[in-house]
Amino acid sequence: MTARSERAPIRRLSPEVVHRIAAGEVVERPASVVKELVENALDAGATEVTVELQGGGLEGIEVRDDGDGIPSEELTLAVERYATSKLGDADGLESIGTLGFRGEALAAIAAVSHLSIASRVRAADAGATISVDGGAVGVPASTGRAVGTTVRVRDLFYNVPARRKFLRGAAAEQLAVGDVIDRLYLARPDLLLTVTADGRVVRQYPRATGAIDAAARVLGSELLDHAVEVADGPADGVTIAGVVGRPSLHRGTSHGVYLAVNGRAVESKPLAQAIRLAYRDYLPPSRFPVAVVHLSIDPTRVDVNVHPTKREIRIARERDVAERLRVAVRRAIREGSHTVDRDVPVREPSSDVEVSDDAVDGGVPAGAISLAAIPASRQRTLVDREPAPAIAGTSRHPSIRLLGSVFDLYWLGESEGALVLVDQHAASERVVFEALRSGSGLVRQELMDPLTLRLTARRAEALAAHAAPVDAAGFTVEPFGGDAWRLRAVPSYRGRRARPQALLELLDELADGARPTLPDGMEERVAASIACHSAVRAGDVIEAAEMGRILGALFGLGDAAFACPHGRPVVVQVPRSRLDRWFLRPGA
Repeated sequence: MTARSERAPIRRLSPEVVHRIAAGEVVERPASVVKELVENALDAGATEVTVELQGGGLEGIEVRDDGDGIPSEELTLAVERYATSKLGDADGLESIGTLGFRGEALAAIAAVSHLSIASRVRAADAGATISVDGGAVGVPASTGRAVGTTVRVRDLFYNVPARRKFLRGAAAEQLAVGDVIDRLYLARPDLLLTVTADGRVVRQYPRATGAIDAAARVLGSELLDHAVEVADGPADGVTIAGVVGRPSLHRGTSHGVYLAVNGRAVESKPLAQAIRLAYRDYLPPSRFPVAVVHLSIDPTRVDVNVHPTKREIRIARERDVAERLRVAVRRAIREGSHTVDRDVPVREPSSDVEVSDDAVDGGVPAGAISLAAIPASRQRTLVDREPAPAIAGTSRHPSIRLLGSVFDLYWLGESEGALVLVDQHAASERVVFEALRSGSGLVRQELMDPLTLRLTARRAEALAAHAAPVDAAGFTVEPFGGDAWRLRAVPSYRGRRARPQALLELLDELADGARPTLPDGMEERVAASIACHSAVRAGDVIEAAEMGRILGALFGLGDAAFACPHGRPVVVQVPRSRLDRWFLRPGA
């Protein structure tokens, strides 16, 4: 038993400790700093903002704008806590019309970094500058500057090592900054926004002409041909406007859904779920839509003060707003044209936004067989084939006598006392995944005609940050000028070549959550993505011998045979007793 320590007295924390603790609520990482500073620029009326990063923002961040500026006599006050020009009294909290209002951002950033501000207002002949080091405020001085403000932040969390050690590497932090920039631009597409990283331009967004124009710049130009506009209201203080992708556009994560409320980029699970519910009959559960939606709501109904970074909001009668949004998106999907343009080239895709296989002219992605290419004699619900030899069972798997295939997707088999169904894609995907993890079977296949892909800034950054694992996965890709890249080789497994789309999905996964400090996790992520695109697909006509080979390899994996790398079941058994109950057989 450990001895009870002597009770410590209650005491006031020093202002320095208080400021550092408070800063941690507002400043989580470099992306938090960029978000706060760009929002300040927008509130100051800026139309042009430039963000410069050094070392992913860990070493330095500079944000320049052409806004109204800060008078020299107010610079000292600007870096104090709870000092702001955006809120006058408590009544103002009931109707917030600016992006920032709490008066914490600059003080919080200054408490955990070396910060300097240079600013000039239109009425002044010269600008003024002030420096703050770890919360210690210097004396303002005169400086030359055009109208607007420049904020420089160096060595973020230099005095809070416990926080700094939990930050990711420079590449991952830069990707997080890029995500923030994308959201800010889509919320305010009237902004001219440029981002550089270590002297190289990584994002450059001009003022957009409309919602579709802005969305296409961030999500890819394919959106121009595969999107419909959403419009509803005004009614009950709510107006909905934006653009959503047709069901032929979909992604493997929810990252393609962007929301803005009253010009503020926000995250809202109820609203995001409403958009997804609108696609319930159009997309499988594992896929997510692409959408950029703006909501204008009476400010008295919106509480933006529920999160220190103002990332989340609360809306009065939120269920009503979510239902309005669901209905509006659903209506846009139904009324919008679903005829996919057939002039989209297969070998020269104009964008990197994912389009389903049946949306591309030619209709035969690598490794798949279209129904039109299958003779009519084979287009039957149950394909008659010579049954494969029985698959020997293991201690964990039943012996199976294959009977055939239904829908060219599910294999049917009979085991002792049960009907067995096997998802051919999930089974093949698990086998390929395990082979890739063991380092066997994967080869690099050169393309006779290299493909030109246009990558969004986010995917290009992910490629630059993770070039080694992408190359190790079997992709050979090189810059081709601007946002164009040439794909020269793709991975292949047992003669089944991964589609070029596999590269795009891999880059999405790396951008969404890759952690360079976890090589095992990185390898599994890459293997899962490649396996998905190299495996047997739904619609492929599989001969009995190949079924037997895949099932034999699957059963040799032990526990791993029960699910694909993405968690979907591979084998389902229906006991005969259940079949007997369904058919009301005596004794069932």
